[in-house]
Amino acid sequence: MQTPPNPDSGALLFSQMLEILINGLARGSVYALVALGYTMVYGILGMINFAHGEIFMIGMFAAVFALGAMGSAGLVAVGITLPLAILLAMALSAGFGVMNERIAYRKLRGAHLLAPLTSAIGMSIVLQNFVMLSVTKGKVDFPRAVAQPLANTTWSLGPVQLTALQAVIFATTFALMCGLFWLVQRTRLGIALRAVAQDRTMASLCGMKVDRLIAFAFALGSALAAAAGAMVAMYQGVLRFDSGYMIGLKAFTAAILGGIGNIPGAVLGGLIIGLTEDLTSYTIKSEWKQTTAFAILILVLWLRPRGLLGERVADKV
Repeated sequence: MQTPPNPDSGALLFSQMLEILINGLARGSVYALVALGYTMVYGILGMINFAHGEIFMIGMFAAVFALGAMGSAGLVAVGITLPLAILLAMALSAGFGVMNERIAYRKLRGAHLLAPLTSAIGMSIVLQNFVMLSVTKGKVDFPRAVAQPLANTTWSLGPVQLTALQAVIFATTFALMCGLFWLVQRTRLGIALRAVAQDRTMASLCGMKVDRLIAFAFALGSALAAAAGAMVAMYQGVLRFDSGYMIGLKAFTAAILGGIGNIPGAVLGGLIIGLTEDLTSYTIKSEWKQTTAFAILILVLWLRPRGLLGERVADKV
């Protein structure tokens, strides 16, 4: 006698897939924010900022210390302290991004490609060791007074639960991405950035301050990475001086996957990497999620070397 199908199994599978989708999109949106920094620098200079992961890590520490300082001062309202901490982290990381451009890139723009590449790797090592030696070698906990209320507050989306923490990540990343698209596509500053990306010499002849625009691109990309760092620190609960290495590598992978130099491509690549990791953790094992993500990158580059969306030179900022 044939066993009748269990109607609950289909509902269970649907709820699990929906949960994977939500978690993967939350993770992928963070990768996308960091990948946008790689894309902006490459779009203007044609170079990869390999210190970008450390800028992300500095944003993590800045947000945690800002929250700690506000808590010590008696300011405990999460709706106030969290946005302020993210803004402070973005401002500090933007400053480090400008410093990175001045030290590691500005004097080497006309040099052989290996020179700024080596300089950026050196800056990455310097920043990582700076935090390790000046802050701590161990783990730092994210303030539970901020993270726990957000993690414990949930809303029902059919068969799954959406936490307030995930909602904050979605809302923040969506707002920042929309702000970036508006800035690049709808403002005079965005037109100037696209002009520098297309032809730095001609932009300079037209009176544009090329050095300032390039520094602004570094600052903007670094600020986005800091916002992502604050949310990752809140989501994971702990951070270390080397926390930016793997996140930076995955975000770089996302930028290449979507099409380096292409803003929508960076977003698409980040979401694909995030979804792939969560799907791999569910179907195989969590230890395989990084292997699967990079395997997809190899496959896409084999089939389409310029990435999924390619590189639109005129819009590559």
